[in-house]
Amino acid sequence: MTSTRDRIYVDGGWVASTGTGTLPVTNPFTEEVIGTVPEGTAEDVDRAAQAAGRGFEEWSQTSLSDRVKACTHIAEGLQARQQEIALSAATEMGAPWQIAVMVQAGLPLISFASMEDLVHDVEWERQSGNSLVVRQPVGVVGAITPWNYPLHQIAAKVAPALVAGCSVVVKPSELVPGVAYILAEVIDSVGLPPGVFNLVPGVGPVVGEAIASHPLVDMVSFTGSTRAGRRVAELAAAGPKRTSLELGGKSASILLDDLSGETLANAIVGSLTGCLINSGQTCSALTRLLVPRAVLDEVVGNLEVFAQFATMGDPLDPATQQGPLVSKLQQERVRGYITAAIAEGATLVAGGPEQPDHLPRGFFVTPTVLVASAGSVIEQEEVFGPVLTVVPYDGGDEAAIRIANGTPYGLSGAVWGADRDRALQVARRLRTGQVGVNGGAFNPTAPFGGFGQSGYGRELGPLGIEEFTAITSIQL
Repeated sequence: MTSTRDRIYVDGGWVASTGTGTLPVTNPFTEEVIGTVPEGTAEDVDRAAQAAGRGFEEWSQTSLSDRVKACTHIAEGLQARQQEIALSAATEMGAPWQIAVMVQAGLPLISFASMEDLVHDVEWERQSGNSLVVRQPVGVVGAITPWNYPLHQIAAKVAPALVAGCSVVVKPSELVPGVAYILAEVIDSVGLPPGVFNLVPGVGPVVGEAIASHPLVDMVSFTGSTRAGRRVAELAAAGPKRTSLELGGKSASILLDDLSGETLANAIVGSLTGCLINSGQTCSALTRLLVPRAVLDEVVGNLEVFAQFATMGDPLDPATQQGPLVSKLQQERVRGYITAAIAEGATLVAGGPEQPDHLPRGFFVTPTVLVASAGSVIEQEEVFGPVLTVVPYDGGDEAAIRIANGTPYGLSGAVWGADRDRALQVARRLRTGQVGVNGGAFNPTAPFGGFGQSGYGRELGPLGIEEFTAITSIQL
């Protein structure tokens, strides 16, 4: 599948970029360039923001029911192209086919389709004394999105923004832009008013910064690294304009000391799976496994075996569980963390930094398990690859909670315990945006976001819609 595109989407139509540059799109499994997209410019962003400002005037006055219908039609359009979306995610970022179908193509459908129900859980207006408190659309939204869940992260912003009455300017990842173009084509076929949705590909220091600093952009919703999020916040603060930042994570999965036998084995498998999903390229991945020292040897022995069953290979092969990382740069970054951790004193249990013997081509990193101490670099910093750090602890629940809360991040986490009530008590004390208890599944209609350097604001669910509204008090 090639990914060559030569237009951007602005003011309800496909137009040429004002620049002449193009950006390559690489298949991370074959390492071949499979297409290009325009290298968007600040002038492109200005055109899009101007169009979005005009589009907002009409769209914000459209009835809520019509905005919901539009989101439903978009969901239907995405469903009709689900296989194409999955293929794009598999070939451009290396998502294993099962993940590409169920997650990369499936979650965006839920984001748009769920608007029909979620709008009823939003308090659009209420009486407070002699005031009518009304939620208004915040205005023009700039959405800057990453490569790891390239359509889901767009849909999680665009769907609630549209239903709230906002217009949007989207910068997709330049590494994995194909799915964003499919969404633009679907939206174009739905027939939103011109300027309500705009798509400008390009690099962050140009297009992203132009969006964050543009005077007509009222809010910036950003998902990406903490470093880039700081820059977005800095530019937006000059406005000042509202920001919502969903950033990095270093999430802990805590094994409590009452686990044994089957419950312990299930917790180990669940934690490893939570680390390796999407080939480890997940901001909320369970990348730290906190283990009572008394069962450390048993846990490590199981992990050494379990990690070998994470099948690496061609993303288009349904048997593949681990695909390549998105780019050579990302591969080198993850390998560097593994090498540095071993040099710092971490024990290598499985995997390692070397290219897999049976996969001489492709940006692969073998699923890796390390044992390291709390406070080490590999325990503190986000790796963004298939690397699980096992951290032994002494001192019961208090020690586990202290270590879990001991990084600058707070995006996700998990607690496993034979006593569910005890596990829930521990979960309530974690400074993080979401916690799974004994394998509790991700809920795509519940709020998602973080604490600390994992950002602020919430996506998904009713709160995800409310993020794109502003409050007006009408005194009566």
